Parts: sequence; structure tokens; C-alpha cells
Amino acid sequence: MRATQIFFPTLKEDPAEAEAVSHKLMVRAGMVRQLAAGLYIYLPLGVRVMDKICAIIREEMDAIGAQEISMPVLQPAEIWQQTGRWQEIGDEMFRLKDRGGRDMVLAMTHEEVITWLASHEIRSYRDLPQIWYQIQTKLRDEARPKSGILRTREFIMKDSYSFDTGIDALEHSYQRHIEAYSRIYERCGIRFYMVESDPGMMGGATAHEFMAPSAAGEDEVALCSCGYAANVELAISMPENPPYPEPGVVEVETPDVRTIEEVSSFLSVAPSLLIKSLLIMAKDGPVLAMVRGDQELQESKLNRIIGEHRPANAEEIREIAGTEPGFIGPLDLKVRKIADKSLEGGVFVAGANRNGFHVQGLVPDKDFETEFADIRRVKADEKCPNCGTRLSLEQVIEVGNIFKLGTKYSKPLGATYLDENGKEQTVVMGSYGIGPARIAAAAVEQLSDGQGIVWPVNIAPFSVHLALLQPADELQAAAAEKLYTELEAAGVETMLDDRAISVGVKFADAELLGFPIRVTIGKRSVADGSVEVLVRSSGDEFKYAMDSAAADIQNLLESL
Repeated sequence: MRATQIFFPTLKEDPAEAEAVSHKLMVRAGMVRQLAAGLYIYLPLGVRVMDKICAIIREEMDAIGAQEISMPVLQPAEIWQQTGRWQEIGDEMFRLKDRGGRDMVLAMTHEEVITWLASHEIRSYRDLPQIWYQIQTKLRDEARPKSGILRTREFIMKDSYSFDTGIDALEHSYQRHIEAYSRIYERCGIRFYMVESDPGMMGGATAHEFMAPSAAGEDEVALCSCGYAANVELAISMPENPPYPEPGVVEVETPDVRTIEEVSSFLSVAPSLLIKSLLIMAKDGPVLAMVRGDQELQESKLNRIIGEHRPANAEEIREIAGTEPGFIGPLDLKVRKIADKSLEGGVFVAGANRNGFHVQGLVPDKDFETEFADIRRVKADEKCPNCGTRLSLEQVIEVGNIFKLGTKYSKPLGATYLDENGKEQTVVMGSYGIGPARIAAAAVEQLSDGQGIVWPVNIAPFSVHLALLQPADELQAAAAEKLYTELEAAGVETMLDDRAISVGVKFADAELLGFPIRVTIGKRSVADGSVEVLVRSSGDEFKYAMDSAAADIQNLLESL
């Protein structure tokens, strides 16, 4: 296509509200525009990127035998009520009533609908296995949409669902998706990890996420050279034990000393020898969650044990513990107690449940009863649970997730089949999602440089930016037209930059837009019958004879 026929309004300056590199560059490159918080319009170049990513996804899903369908975004609340997610999901779900007063949902995912379909259509073991997928709009009322197209309220998602006769068959479908997803990310040119993850609202026994390393990522993963990889929401590690003092409960006065740092300094005790006591209000009553003073509570881990919860406020702490915040502790406190496993076998300092006092020499589960569980957040340089090597933590963008749902949805929605003996069995399911926009943003985050975007070949809006320096020059224009025609005939997607703008702006735009190859035709090209070729990712430069340039450029593209 010709640049004069494409709408791509480039900008020199970063948008004021943008923080993520992908947000800044995709706006500046004229690929997206923000309509409102979390709502984006994709302009022509942005649409081309999304179409290419979706085409790769379709090819790889089709390759594992998945079949594409399309399901409605607007759904009756009834099926969500049957699975319990109508009550479980909070304000993130868009809810409305139709003109008849019936409760409806704008779907954030499609497990309920796909299971409803399976319950009406699958009858026999002969109908299984099945994998159905769609590339469809989803809506989520994000509390804090940000980072451009990374965290939005409306987005495109590829979601697929497997239906099998049992757990072993589900494992096969799960592995096929892992292989397909790996090929998708490789073809899209991004680096990624597959990590263990928390199933969260999706439910099921097992889940993994595909994470693209990036400083813009809101997630964090723990990694080890042995292959261990997990989201910090459920990652485990082996922290070093500090040297413990002699046990023996002794109350000490700590006037106006409340925080871990203050108590540590006042008593000349390392933070790792303190118990951080956090009073939590759960559905079934108050819970005292305890971690070491040098550690942090991982909310998602505690959530899996006690369900939804919130921190107690100061008034609740006074009522339950009889003390001001900062002096609460486990001794003689009549509530459920959960201590992190790193407290087991140690000797610690904790609040005395008395204003201005702490106790020393406490031994968990000896001086007070408690449950032990992994409830802390993993830290960098702690030991890997598999091999003992030091873990590293890395910021990542979630670009896909997969879940072994089991019968979480098929059982309440009645998705069953008759086995070989004519006995009714419940269908076993898996759910698998990919965010095309997140792949695009991850590619920009990982590969961009100081001049602009550097698109991977397979998802670039165009493969070649053919820069005609002086469109008014008939000889240059004729040479550019000839090469443009040859490249298009060879199947090389080319943007002929025929805009009547300065050479500097044209080159700056080429850097910003980030197509894999820039080809320049100017006065020098016409004079010596050659074209200048620049590889955007490496900066390598080539000079090709005009007569063979189309073939040479095609070969160069294939090598990238």
C-alpha cells in the first residue's frame, strides 16, 4: 500500500499519561488511540498487527484439531448463577438487565456458555474429544486500567475449551495446547516462560501462565536455572533460617515502638527474628496470619486457605486483641492462627497484646497453637524448592493462560456423556486463553529501542518500508514504483512511502514504525542503479542492484 493512502498519524512526543514503552510507541506510531479509560481504537496499522497475530493463532489452533466457533458476548445470568460465579466474581463483571428485567452479563470469559453448548450437544463418548475455540471480544470492568493496551476494559481474546472423557485425556489436550502456545509465541517473535499459576476465579486443579519478560509487566515470577518457574502468587522457596536465641517467654517494654523496623532497632534484634502478626477478617471469623518480620504476606496464598478476606481495622484490633495496632501477637489470642512455614521450629519476638509491650523467646506451636502453611511472598536469592539454587524474580506480562478445569463447570451445567457401557459420565474440561493485544505490546516492550518499535517479521504491519525520498522526481518515482510492484508480486507486504515530506521526517517515521526492512530510493539510487537496504533490528546495511533487489530483499526477509 501507499503511505498516502494509509491513515497513520504519527506523533513526535510521548502521550502525557503513558508510562509503558508499548503505550508510548503505539500511540506515537499512530496504531491506537484512547477513547476512554481502558477503551482503545485500533487504527489501520494496529489492526494489521492484530490480524497477523490472530492468523498465527488460528493456524496453530487448527493444527491441533481445534474448531473455530463464535459465542455471544451478551449472556443470561442464569448460567453464571448455576456455576456460582455470578456470586463469586465482584465488580469486575459488567452486569445489566434487558428490557424484560432479566439479569444479563457482558462476558469476561466463556466457560459457562461453552459448557451449556456441550451439555446440549455432546451425548456419547464417540463425540469426544472436542476442542472448540473463538477469537472474541471480552469485557472486564478493570478498577485501574493502565499501560495502554496491556490492561483494558474491552479486549480481544482467543479462548479455547477442551472436552474429554477423563483426566488422562485432558492431560493430552493440555499438552497439545502447551505445544501450540509455544509455537505461537515463537512465531510472534517474543521471549516467554511457562510458569505455574493460581487458577483463581477460573477454578480447577492445575493452571499455568505464559509470561513475557518485561519491565512493564504487572506480574512477577520466580525462576530457577533447573527449570522451576512459578508466579509469585504461589511460588515457594527455602529461606535461610537466622540464628535463634534461647527460648523462654519474657515480656519486655517497648513504648511507642510499633513497626518491625522500630522494634528491631529498639531491641537490637534482626527483623528475621520477629513475627509480623496481621489480623485478618475472613468470612468465618478473624484470623491471625503470621510471617517473619523480614517477609511479606502473599494474599493469594492466604486466600486459598481462608477465602476472601480483608485486613482488620484499628477498631477491630482493639476489640479482638485488646490492644492498639502494632502490639498484637499470637500469645493468648483467641482466634484462628496461621503461621508461615518459615516460623516452624524458630524462636521469635512478637506483640504482647498489651499496649507498649512485646514478648521475646516465643516458640510457635509450643507457646501458642497454630497451623503452619506457606503464606509468604517468595524473595529473590532464596533457595529453589527443587534444587536449592538461588531463585531470581522477574517482571513479566501475562500473554496466555491454561487451566485444567476438570468438572467445575460440566457438573453444575450438566455436561455429560454415555461411556462404552452406557453409563452416564461427566465431561472433563480444560480452558485456554491468549491475548493478541498483549502479544503485540510484549513485542514492543521487548524489542523496541530509542528510535521506536522493532517489529518481529511475522507480525509487522508491513515487511518493507520503501522510502521514496523525492516523489516529485520522475526517475526516482519510476524506480520506486517498479520495485514496489515487484515486491508486491513476490508476496512481500510493502508500504511505499510516497508522502511529500522531508527526508528527515520520513526516516524518523521509518524508525518509529519499525518495519523489519527499510529500502531507500533517492538520487543516488537512480544514478547507480541500486537501492540501499537497512535491517531495522540489527542496523545492518546492504546495497542491492535495482534489477535483483526484489529477490534479494525477499531472501533477506526470510533470513531474519
